[in-house]
This record gives sequence, structure tokens and C-alpha cells, in this order.
Amino acid sequence: MDSLKLEIKQLLIEALDLEDLSPADIDDDAPLFDTNGIGLDSIDALEIGIVLRKQYQLTIAANDERTREHFRSISTLAALVASQREAAHVADEITKKGE
Repeated sequence: MDSLKLEIKQLLIEALDLEDLSPADIDDDAPLFDTNGIGLDSIDALEIGIVLRKQYQLTIAANDERTREHFRSISTLAALVASQREAAHVADEITKKGE
């Protein structure tokens, strides 16, 4: 999971032009949208959603109450990516068994 967190940090730094930050500067559990954390805003949230959908083929529902919690920190984003990867893997296995 640590490599996934590092990958997500690098994606966000590139996508949001956070040149003044390195992956080491972003704590895994720091709030992304709080002034005590990274201090991102709602436009950044949209960009993050787009980047994650492109990179990981995620399904992110804008009207889902849990989406806000998924976007809380690097750790929660990594958990979302990992859970959707696992769900996709299980679906692939079921499909293969049915063929």
C-alpha cells in the first residue's frame, strides 16, 4: 500500500501543480482539504477525481455521501483505489469462471 500512496502523492503533485511539495512533504493521514493539512479546494477535488478515474479506472459517484470521506487524505484515497482494484479483480475471476 505504501507504493500506492507514493504513486497517488506524485499524481496529485503533478495534476495540481504543487511544485513546492514533494511526496515526503505530504503526510499520509493529513487532511487534503483543511488549512491544517494540504489546503486544497473544491476545484482541486474535481481534478483529483479526474486524475484517479484516468489512472485507476475508478468509479466515483459525486452524489455518494462516502465520496467526501474517500477524499479526506492520501490514506483514504489509497484505500478507495485498493478496494476498487480488489472488486475489479473479483469480478474478473467470476467472469473467467463463467467462460
